[in-house]
Amino acid sequence: MQLRKPVSVLVVIYNEAKEFLLIQRADDPSFWQSVTGGVEPNESLLDTAYRELKEETGIDARALGIQIKDHHSTNQYEIRPCWRHRYVAGATINTEHVFSVCVPNDIQVILDPNEHTDYQWLPQACAVNKAWSPTNQQEILNL
Repeated sequence: MQLRKPVSVLVVIYNEAKEFLLIQRADDPSFWQSVTGGVEPNESLLDTAYRELKEETGIDARALGIQIKDHHSTNQYEIRPCWRHRYVAGATINTEHVFSVCVPNDIQVILDPNEHTDYQWLPQACAVNKAWSPTNQQEILNL
């Protein structure tokens, strides 16, 4: 397994009804989040956002002609100690690049059960309350 650099994307997904998609992590049922993921070598941040959206939700935005918006903003947060073994040596702070995407109300969500076990479309206030990460909560509020 290749160790990750502490750089990732956060893709906040919402639909035309202004409901926000949160997905439940398989390794921690209390952890609900928007799409996140690490940047692979030689991959742009935007390409990472498209890839992670497809991998984690089954939504192929490129094939559907849906654009992901780059907010040109970042957040930094402490990497959970239980996840640090996945990162390069000494990494304790992750830099998260923020993206969002608006999808049709009737879009199908297909989860990889090894990564996520459930999903919910929630109104903004409920999504903010359910999202585990403070940076994820803030970015949902920002939309």
